[in-house]
Amino acid sequence: MPSSSPSVEIEVDNRVIRVSNPDRVYFPDCAGFAGGATKLDLVDYYLAVGPGIVNALYDRPCMLHRFPKGMTGPKVHQKRLPAGAPDWVETVRLFFPRWGRTADELCVTELGAVIWAVQMSTVEFHPWNSRRPDTEKPDEWRIDLDPGPECPFSTVQRVAGVVHEVLDELGATGFPKTSGGKGLHVYVRIRPDHGFGDVRRAALAFAREVERRAPDDVTTTWWRKDRDPAQLFVDYNQNTRDHTIAAAYSVRGVPDARVSTPVRWDEVPDVDPRDFTIATVPTRFARLGDLHADIDDHVFDLAPLLAWAERDEREGKDTPPEPDAADR
Repeated sequence: MPSSSPSVEIEVDNRVIRVSNPDRVYFPDCAGFAGGATKLDLVDYYLAVGPGIVNALYDRPCMLHRFPKGMTGPKVHQKRLPAGAPDWVETVRLFFPRWGRTADELCVTELGAVIWAVQMSTVEFHPWNSRRPDTEKPDEWRIDLDPGPECPFSTVQRVAGVVHEVLDELGATGFPKTSGGKGLHVYVRIRPDHGFGDVRRAALAFAREVERRAPDDVTTTWWRKDRDPAQLFVDYNQNTRDHTIAAAYSVRGVPDARVSTPVRWDEVPDVDPRDFTIATVPTRFARLGDLHADIDDHVFDLAPLLAWAERDEREGKDTPPEPDAADR
């Protein structure tokens, strides 16, 4: 039986996708949209940054953060592909040892899959840092600058400068972006030669080096309750298996429709994450293109960081146990 809800049809390349309830307000506080930004406005945003969001998600398992009733309703964290997907939407099967189950997660290979997910009330896209050919071997090292509740954004900016300095010394090319919240992320493409455990060890060694250089600003303390709330945690745990963060160009599920937005290193000292929303990022994207477009051309070998990890371990520094869902 045909649906009686209002809808529009969106053509994406060679696909036609029906978007139901296009006028439903998702983001009541997004400046630039009278009465708030709607589901259709969200679709238009993802169409405008299409090459960027596809590049960020391409061939990666992707968890979806869905808001079936908009921002005023519950948030659904969805690993499995929602029911009713067209046969052209691709997936990858993952095994979750903790539950002893598998899940077929969305695996984006074209923009139509993104728009279909938005039709299914997806706002945020959270990809793995590995790809479908070998999901157990990450090809992306993620540096998450996560400020404590009393840590100002100026500290995040200052620590980002230290991160950039250390990456330059290592010969690694970092690709920064705003988190869409209060922090910054930096992505580094790596060879998929190591499992999640080694990538996390390397990320921890890097975080400890940043902490050595900025001890007043940075902590690598494992337990949140033991951290100084005015410090920034360099969150190496984002490299643990099945830990995900919002992709570049992903909208965040907040009332002002903020976007996790790639930035240039020279923008970091003056950037304000609140400036990047679904109202402003399309114009920026049209002007600058995808600032992460060539990330695959800058591949880093983790060997120096693993050597740092071995040094730290010889000196008695433990590698904290991997967090479970309760620690995220």
